Amino acid sequence: MTEFAKVALDYLKNLFAFDQAHPLLFTQSYFWAFLAIVLGVLCLFRNRILLRNAFLFMMSLFFYYKTSGLFLILLLTVILSGYLTGLLLPRLRSKWWKSFFLFLGIAISLSLLFYYKYAYFVTDVVNNLFGTHFAVRDWIASAGNSIAGSQVFSVDSIFLPVGISFFIFQAISYLVDVHRGRIEPVRNLVDFGFYISFFPQLVAGPIVRATDFIPQIHKPFFLTRRQMGIAVFWILNGLAKKLILSDYLAVNHCDRVFENPLLYSGFENLLALFGYSLQVYADFSGYTDIAIGVAMLMGFYLPKNFNSPYKARNASEFWKRWHISLSKWLQDYLYIPLGGNRKGTFWSYAIILGIGFLASALARNWWVFGTVLALTAILAVLITFCKGLRKELIADINRMDTMLLGGLWHGASWNFMIWGGLNGLGMLIYRFWHSCNVYFRTLTVSLVCLAFYLLNRFFPAAVFNLFFIWTAVIAFGAWVHMLYHKCHFKAAFRWLDTAWSVLMTFIFITFTRLFFRSGSNLEPALANEQAWNTAKNMVERIGGPWDMSLVPQMAWHHRNVIFVFVAGMIIHWLPERFKRRYRLWFATMPLPLMVLVCVLAVFLIFQFVVADLQSFIYFQF
Repeated sequence: MTEFAKVALDYLKNLFAFDQAHPLLFTQSYFWAFLAIVLGVLCLFRNRILLRNAFLFMMSLFFYYKTSGLFLILLLTVILSGYLTGLLLPRLRSKWWKSFFLFLGIAISLSLLFYYKYAYFVTDVVNNLFGTHFAVRDWIASAGNSIAGSQVFSVDSIFLPVGISFFIFQAISYLVDVHRGRIEPVRNLVDFGFYISFFPQLVAGPIVRATDFIPQIHKPFFLTRRQMGIAVFWILNGLAKKLILSDYLAVNHCDRVFENPLLYSGFENLLALFGYSLQVYADFSGYTDIAIGVAMLMGFYLPKNFNSPYKARNASEFWKRWHISLSKWLQDYLYIPLGGNRKGTFWSYAIILGIGFLASALARNWWVFGTVLALTAILAVLITFCKGLRKELIADINRMDTMLLGGLWHGASWNFMIWGGLNGLGMLIYRFWHSCNVYFRTLTVSLVCLAFYLLNRFFPAAVFNLFFIWTAVIAFGAWVHMLYHKCHFKAAFRWLDTAWSVLMTFIFITFTRLFFRSGSNLEPALANEQAWNTAKNMVERIGGPWDMSLVPQMAWHHRNVIFVFVAGMIIHWLPERFKRRYRLWFATMPLPLMVLVCVLAVFLIFQFVVADLQSFIYFQF
């Protein structure tokens, strides 16, 4: 074999082999080479629908293999299980058998998700409850080694497959919609496999409904000049968010502080916390923008996944704007089945009580469970005998259950559940706050502020100090609101109400993310304890004493990080009509000018590329 042939053979091996250190990511140059090849081949048979779908299905499988290696087998298992179950459901006449096979199809997918995502969490819970010393072992990998006759797979730990939550949730929504009669089952395995595995949204969403996507795969390719321009814009916009905003904030400040909060001052911890709010948004929405743009270039349209979430005026509105596809999925397939705002079910109470029991057992403090049990009993009595409050209370319980389980979906850590619970609590408090008149609000928050002041005065603690400052800020806003309401200035200062609500919501969401970020990017076996310690240490730093004389110096030292954060938030808060205008301006400019702008934009974006490209945050889900 000649030297050239050896080089060529090695190149082909690297091309088709999975490299865990260099997965196929949107931020890698070879992804765009891959996309160029896909688009080039697609042009040859773009209107031969079956051939086009088969080609894109194979390319999607290759993409996932290059991203996740042999975890491709899990994707194929979910595809085959969902396809066969979907075909079977309409043929069954008995409601009992339909429900049974629906449950079986969902259970197959959820068991894979449960095994790979929650094995460490469950083992940790069992060991803490019963004093056992069970260790996690990858039994599926062990079986694979037995079949292969060699140690191909590691059995000492369980690795989370990239994007497993997203394609499993798509498969579940398809089966439920077929069972409900909302969509006809897909007869062709290629078409169904293409729907589940479509590579732009495969590993980090958005979660695509079968009712939205499957009709598209039977239509001929169609892309206007203007649509092409918008697609390119979304791609550039996503790359800018990821590489300029998210990665810069992560590498230059946020990751350093979260790794060891005690090494940094309260100001630096606070800057890292606010910086992370922008980082996680820019990261995830950046991925979504790229996915939407790439899909559009191939003639497919993915749903909008973000709608300027930091413009939200309360926590409920925030979740209608953030990760929209997941929020709607949780609403349709969890919140409504639990009873929604119509009725409470057995699971409405069981979920809260179960989580309260586990939290008490792990903390070895049964007062927590007793409190949860008492509150649940009170709510059950109120729901039973107070018909006027029944609807709202039922909705609140089911909403809290949804947020708790939504938090657990994000990661197998108590910190994620705390994060979900805090968001649920924020939604409930706002509903109560909104239902009260301005005078009652002002009095209530003032008394709460006074209570935290006294607690911090006689029992000094960083957490009491933080709550005192936070409630003091809210109390100040409530007093101002009451005064101009009393003076009949409400109409003139409506913009001030909106701005204040947006700011308060942003601060609330940011502080809940203290628990979200603390539970991220950790080994599953260490997630619970390490995440809690990180969150506790950051609270101690932020809520502890500050040397205010050093704040200007620290702000100047971190001026670049502050500038990027402020610039990112200003762009985010720009009016939507302005964003739509410059998006259309880009899409309709002459082609030579568009090419020039693209070259300049790519050059500028990649000036911010760090030495080690950061993977997308939501890959872990």
